[in-house]
Amino acid sequence: MVFDEPVKNEQKTRWKKMEFIGRKKELTALEHAYQAHGSAFMPVYGRRRVGKSELIKHFIKDKQALYFLGKQAPPRLQLKEFLRNGASALNQPLLEQAQADDWQEAISLVLKQVSAEKKIVLVMDEFQWTAGACPELPSILQSFIDDDWGGRCKVFLILCGSYMGFMEKKVLGEKSPLFGRRSGQIFLKPFSFIEAGKFHPHRSTTEKAKVFFICGGIPYYLKFFSQAESVDIDIRKNFLNEFSALAREPEFLLREELKELKKYFGILTALSTGAVNNREMARITGIEERTLFYYLNNLAELGYIARHYPLTGSKPNPKQVHYKLQDPLLRFWFRFVYPNGSAIYQMDEKNAFMNLIKPHLEPYFGHCYEILCRDALGLLYRKEGLTCSYEVGEYWDKDVQIDIVGYRRDGVVDIGECKWGKVSSMGRLLKELKMKIASYPNTDNKTINGRLFLRSRRKLPDDSNIQVNSLDDLYSLA
Repeated sequence: MVFDEPVKNEQKTRWKKMEFIGRKKELTALEHAYQAHGSAFMPVYGRRRVGKSELIKHFIKDKQALYFLGKQAPPRLQLKEFLRNGASALNQPLLEQAQADDWQEAISLVLKQVSAEKKIVLVMDEFQWTAGACPELPSILQSFIDDDWGGRCKVFLILCGSYMGFMEKKVLGEKSPLFGRRSGQIFLKPFSFIEAGKFHPHRSTTEKAKVFFICGGIPYYLKFFSQAESVDIDIRKNFLNEFSALAREPEFLLREELKELKKYFGILTALSTGAVNNREMARITGIEERTLFYYLNNLAELGYIARHYPLTGSKPNPKQVHYKLQDPLLRFWFRFVYPNGSAIYQMDEKNAFMNLIKPHLEPYFGHCYEILCRDALGLLYRKEGLTCSYEVGEYWDKDVQIDIVGYRRDGVVDIGECKWGKVSSMGRLLKELKMKIASYPNTDNKTINGRLFLRSRRKLPDDSNIQVNSLDDLYSLA
């Protein structure tokens, strides 16, 4: 991704351009569709702030392209802006003065200005807003695609959206007018912990991990964490200063997408403090269990929460579902910032951090480390040459909580224990892992391997048959 990075010298702080980080596979997919003979259509979707717009802008920077950003605005204003953008992109000033009553007419006016020998990239970003104001727009685009854009020119259409539920139903879904017409699709995911670490190459692996625990793989958030200062100071600057961009980021993010914010804030606060099921959330929020599904489903469609089930290889039991926050920044903000809002702004940044956040930070990071290790297990499998399919998750019942389960199709299950904090006794830790291995419901009689994930490498007895990986090991995986 391309971002501005603060560069300090003795006189001032200035900004310089950072390199575009990662997304090579996605750029290759876009380029392949663009280079194909004829027109093409590629939906690009993913949660907010994940870098969809930056990816597309990087792709079109050396191409003839019309980029249009949808807004929550009346159709007539959107049509006017579309024509204005077309006039600028095609160097056709008269196009800005043209009048269009609908999208069929507006797109036709633009296409008439494109040379038949050239291909144009037509980008409609935040498509959910444009289509929301004009529900017939998907059908209009379908007619253009089916008619090969009137034979006027070759068009590479990119529809980009942040509301995943909308994109999956109205663009990709079988009931959509656009169904079956795409050349491919890109579901843009957050960066992995390794990719996120490239934003701060001079940090230690421990500090890279801490930044990831707070920002996740979201490039917009990662850019706010300086390489020159400690993570503690970055937390103070970005969350405890009421004028900083991230101090109210979750509030602005959710306000743009959702109504009934009080209920959503209650649910997210409950999730961030350990509630995992409808009963617990209903008790904490006061929202009736039977109505919670509506709110949880909306949060899931936005990519902010996800449903999890104990991983055993069997069909998931809906009664065992746990809801968990997927977004690290939301998780951090609703755990530490939102519940302490009044106290934070009554104290200075340093005291607020030392009293309200610092004492609870290491246990919080311990939970986050479990998530990172689950992400890393697939990379370990690749390094180890595993060729079969697998699932990675966790397991829980009323008696045991297992941090990592790697359920492999080669007759093996990996059971993992994660320790972010200091390990005082390796013997006790091994005993705990063996107890969890014995508690796992191995109904298929698979071979069970034990794995330990520690922040720092520790030596085990030669006969332990337990594989140990440190944080440095995980960050060395490519």
